Amino acid sequence: MKADIGLIGMAVMGENLVLNMESKGFTVAVYNRTVAKVDSFIAGRGAGKNFIGAHSIKEFCAALERPRKVMMLVKAGGAVDSLIDQVIPHLEAGDIIVDGGNSHFPDTIRRAEYVESKGLLYIGAGVSGGEEGALLGPSIMPGGSAAAWDAVKPIFQKICAQTEEGEPCCEWVGADGAGHFVKMVHNGIEYGDMQMICETYQMMKEGLGLSNEEMREVFAGWNESELDSYLVEITRDILGYKTDAGEAVIDSILDAAGQKGTGKWTAVSALDLGQPLTLIGEAVFARCLSALKEERVEAANVLSGPEAKFDGDKAALIDDLKQALYASKIVSYAQGYQLMREAAKEYGWKLNNGGIALMWRGGCIIRSVFLGKIKEAFDTNPDLVNLLLDPFFKEAVETAQAGWRRVICKSVELGIPMPAISAALAYFDGYRAARLPANLLQAQRDYFGAHTYERLDKPRGEFFHTNWTGRGGDTAASTYIV
Repeated sequence: MKADIGLIGMAVMGENLVLNMESKGFTVAVYNRTVAKVDSFIAGRGAGKNFIGAHSIKEFCAALERPRKVMMLVKAGGAVDSLIDQVIPHLEAGDIIVDGGNSHFPDTIRRAEYVESKGLLYIGAGVSGGEEGALLGPSIMPGGSAAAWDAVKPIFQKICAQTEEGEPCCEWVGADGAGHFVKMVHNGIEYGDMQMICETYQMMKEGLGLSNEEMREVFAGWNESELDSYLVEITRDILGYKTDAGEAVIDSILDAAGQKGTGKWTAVSALDLGQPLTLIGEAVFARCLSALKEERVEAANVLSGPEAKFDGDKAALIDDLKQALYASKIVSYAQGYQLMREAAKEYGWKLNNGGIALMWRGGCIIRSVFLGKIKEAFDTNPDLVNLLLDPFFKEAVETAQAGWRRVICKSVELGIPMPAISAALAYFDGYRAARLPANLLQAQRDYFGAHTYERLDKPRGEFFHTNWTGRGGDTAASTYIV
């Protein structure tokens, strides 16, 4: 008996993913660098099931049906390169290597070229959904060697999450690093969503003085509305979770956030591509600030802020918070799609924006009802340049705008930080502004560095320089980068 697919890396995600594959009718070969892990799995959760345990890479590859499909779920970085080099000698032309980890997309671009140069095929597949998603159906975002798709499609589309309409949350994304790029943006949006939920939580807790149970009820209600999503759902559950002794676990957790780097990669990519991913950037920096726990404790004893207390209508502010969270969420996705659009131009990818929204409808961390509207927007207008210009989202933001602004004003008044939600509103106001103060900025650049500027009364692409001081002469800088 040969295996339909093989997986290397039997940690939490790998173990649950192969159980998912086997439950869908596939025979799976498994290997782990620590081979005792293989034996433990075969004797435990994999007992009596269609698994082939291997004690070496050679044995592992020999157990696979041709074309061999080798999936890796190992730590991003050098471990992936090392494993690729270990696997290649045991493969033949047309065999497929799949990286299902959180690799940085430039590494995937490089690896796809390298593996293809050996006559093999390569896929970089973003996999989202955590432990439960891996077992029950994740969102899978594959990209790389297009010739490999037909071979893995029946497996991936059977093990992935399905929408309520039965559509698989997995579709081909594009060439080389496209799959991992889309997964990176997914994770960046995840950072933003989580931060905005945390900001609304802090406003309710510190601004309104709500109890955990009261906040749990708010999030439960929101999860039955347009904010219906996995992250709102688990926030509801977290706020209601207590130990056997009746203590709320949330209140004993240290307020210092961790991160694995994908949010940072998203922000850096936005800077590289010149895209204003302000909300996700603030979400990353908010985690960085939270990590300065000891500094913040010291600063709290030195620095003072407003002593205002909320004395208004709590129910009204809770509704405003809902509107602010919803509008900011729209901005987050608008920025994420802007980044993907620019990346597609830069790397020559043909991204299906509606298809990406569909892949995120189920299985993944940012899954929500909201994503169906994004798919509809791009199905209606595949050339849509910004989600805010779609009629549905335009109306939604306009409806939410007053409450959104009231929340930001109240947060400033009470001294409660809302960096991501504030950044979302600032982006919205900037994007809708026909004229920004960049004319003054360009004048400043030209004043101190002769960087030139364009004029309102001249065609774009013509550059001018002013001798502002009378001492600078007429020589201008030869480069102009926006």
